[in-house]
Amino acid sequence: MGVKRVPSYTDIVMKQAANWIVTGLVSCILMLGGCLVTPEPLTETEVRSRVDQDLGALTRDQEPVVGAIDLYEAMARALKYNLDVRVEVMEKMLAHQKLDLSHYELLPQIVANANYEQRSNFSGGTSFSLLDGAESLEPSTSSEKDVFSSDLTLSWDILDFGLSYIRAKQAADDVLIAEEEKRRAAIRVLQEVHASYWRAVSADRMLPRLTVLSDWIERSLATSRRIKHQKLASPLIPLRYQRELIESQRQIQRLHRDLVTAKIHLAALMNLPPGKPYELVTPPRALSMPTLDIDVKEMEYRALVNRPELRAVDYQKRINAKETKAALLELLPHVTIQGSYNYNSNDLLFNQNWLTYGAKVSWNLLKAFTQPARLQAIDAQEKVLDMRSLALSMTILSQVHVSMAKFSYAKRGLLTAQRYHQTQAQIAEHTRLSWISNRLGTQVLVREKVSQVVAELRYLAAKANMEAAYAKLLATMGEDPLPAAVKGHTVAELADALRRHWASSDSGGMRLAKEGE
Repeated sequence: MGVKRVPSYTDIVMKQAANWIVTGLVSCILMLGGCLVTPEPLTETEVRSRVDQDLGALTRDQEPVVGAIDLYEAMARALKYNLDVRVEVMEKMLAHQKLDLSHYELLPQIVANANYEQRSNFSGGTSFSLLDGAESLEPSTSSEKDVFSSDLTLSWDILDFGLSYIRAKQAADDVLIAEEEKRRAAIRVLQEVHASYWRAVSADRMLPRLTVLSDWIERSLATSRRIKHQKLASPLIPLRYQRELIESQRQIQRLHRDLVTAKIHLAALMNLPPGKPYELVTPPRALSMPTLDIDVKEMEYRALVNRPELRAVDYQKRINAKETKAALLELLPHVTIQGSYNYNSNDLLFNQNWLTYGAKVSWNLLKAFTQPARLQAIDAQEKVLDMRSLALSMTILSQVHVSMAKFSYAKRGLLTAQRYHQTQAQIAEHTRLSWISNRLGTQVLVREKVSQVVAELRYLAAKANMEAAYAKLLATMGEDPLPAAVKGHTVAELADALRRHWASSDSGGMRLAKEGE
């Protein structure tokens, strides 16, 4: 019978360590299995909750519509509540917050540290002689088993201060870029409001009459078919009459298609709830014809000075120029000045409270090798910005000439449509008088009435087109659509400020010359 081997202390320790390792590995595997991420699609409840929140937030905190809306109230509501403009306003606020945050980076760092340590035994220690290796001190300790320590350190890197100052200046330019983007959005939205308002006014004036006109055409077509079927006249006469009516019907349908969506588009620009009815102020029918008081060269110069796109590029150039200064500063060594107040709860220390102070110089020598490439990148960025500025300038100059040509063409088209409308109105009146005296038939009267309504539709469409071309010309010149100062923040106060600004004689170098029909 063999002698049973008694495990040694080392065997027990090794076995226990192996058990701990296996247990740790199993625990890690289980933890990793539990941490695996699987795709979790949104539930229908979460989607519906998001939809309900969005619908409730779309028109929240908006002033209700009271009475009919005129052009300037429509502009004010678009500036105040249009979601695209509000996004640009929030971008500007974000840029301001980043600028405020960059100011704090100029301050020195103040760091507070706290540390607690506990040991199962005393650390202790001995020493031996370097001459003969004999132990010269019995085991002793100068630290307790439980120790709490803390310190409050103030440090200031002079180079980081200079770089933070440059970054703050760049953040200030970012604020100005956000301001230009906001102005660009306001110009674009007001241009769309100006054009959509006049189309919506035309829709209010003409859509009720279009219903009556459609009934006229359908009745006239039915009468013409009956005449042809009963052979009361030559077949060509009613067929030609039907062709005229159908052509007029096609023209009306094309105009109706553009008019019926005008109020919907205007409501979207003002951020009114879709489908909510509202009324518009009907302007007087007197023809208001904007006239230019400046020559082409002056318009080109104003556009190049005022357009927010070019100003944003100018600010980006300033940011890039500051980046060159930052690159040169980074070549310098970092000089850090620091001081701290320290505390330690160890009663075996002679001094438990003390101050430390000093300075440190560090220099990344590899910066000297990477700086040429960085400076070349900054120079390339400057060239890109210069080329972008030139490309934008050429585009803007072309837009000025195109807008002028469209505005001039729209004015001529409006005058032509006005004369045609007046002539057709006189013809329709003479036809009505002749119909009353039984000298002309009903078919001729209906034909002329249809032509009169079509002529009026064309006239109103030409007027809306002229107003849209006028707004586009102002937007192309980059004229600021907002007054310098607005008293109050309500829709009525903003609309009144816009009315005074747009009605001023020197607004955009343009004047409204009233010409009677």
